Amino acid sequence: MNLVRSLLRIIAAAGLAVDAYVHADLAGQFDGNGTHLTQGTLFRLQAALAALATLWILLRGRRPSAAFALLISVSALGAVLLYRYVDVGALGPLPNMYEPIWYTEKVVTAVAEGVAALASAALLVLSPSSARPGTHSRRHHAGLATRTQ
Repeated sequence: MNLVRSLLRIIAAAGLAVDAYVHADLAGQFDGNGTHLTQGTLFRLQAALAALATLWILLRGRRPSAAFALLISVSALGAVLLYRYVDVGALGPLPNMYEPIWYTEKVVTAVAEGVAALASAALLVLSPSSARPGTHSRRHHAGLATRTQ
């Protein structure tokens, strides 16, 4: 089971690392003028969060890091799919990011996000809970022992 979890951690981290790289690489192309939040800034934020998730899942590989990796990868994949197929328009400070085409970097990042999401979800399911096994039963038995004395 540890081998499977290790492989899932590496796969999730690889997908997140690709996502971070592509977003960081493309950010400059999406900088705009004015004081509003630009798509370039959002790309840099996504790159930073994906990089953080990459490191965390590699270093820890527990449920919280898997949950964070899942959140980052699913939200990024959801955004790329939404803005590919739906012209949402500007939402408050968010720019209109509608882009009804597929190009290499977009496909690569969408696949990487999907792979990271699947691996993170599997890792989340296969990771033991944060409580140590048997902790409850030892406390329970210790309490019974004190009451019976």
